[in-house]
Amino acid sequence: MTWRLRRAEPGDAPALSLVASATFLDTYATVLTGADIVAHCTTKNSIATFETWLSDLATIVTLAEYEPGHAPIGYTVLTAPDFPIESGPADIELRRIYLMKQAQGSGLGAALMTRALEDGAAVGRTRVLLGVWDQNTRARAFYERQGFEVIGTRQFTVGTTRHDDPVYARVL
Repeated sequence: MTWRLRRAEPGDAPALSLVASATFLDTYATVLTGADIVAHCTTKNSIATFETWLSDLATIVTLAEYEPGHAPIGYTVLTAPDFPIESGPADIELRRIYLMKQAQGSGLGAALMTRALEDGAAVGRTRVLLGVWDQNTRARAFYERQGFEVIGTRQFTVGTTRHDDPVYARVL
C-alpha cells in the first residue's frame, strides 16, 4: 500500500469527517448501539468539528491518504488536553488516531504515531496523553508497543452510554 501523510488544511474537513465516521463505525459497530454510534458521529465527527480543529492554531491535524487518488484513510488530532487528571502546560493530547481497516498492518499506524510524537515535540510539548475505550484491546496493545503507560482513568460518553477509559501517557 502506498500512502502519504500531510498536515491537514481547512478544505480537508469533509474528508476528515468521512474517515472519522467510517473508522468509528467499523471499529465499534459490533460493540456499541446504533443510536450511540449515530449520535457520536453526528456530533463528534461532524465537518464543523474538524473545521474548528483546523482553524485552531494550537491543534495539529494530520491526514493520511492512499496514493494514487488521495483517498483519506486515516488521521490524527493533537490538541489541548481534556482529562480529569492533572496535566501540565507541556502536555498535549492525541485526541484522535484512526486508520481504515484496509491500511492496518501496513505500517501507516506507526507512521501516524511517529508523526504525532514529532509534531508534539516540535511545538515544545514533553508529554503526550491519550484516552482509549478499555475494551479496545487492539488499540491498547498498539499504544503500549509505542511506549505509552496507563496513568489514570476518565469517563467518556458515546451517545448516551458512559464508559470508563484508561488514560495513557508517554514522555517525548
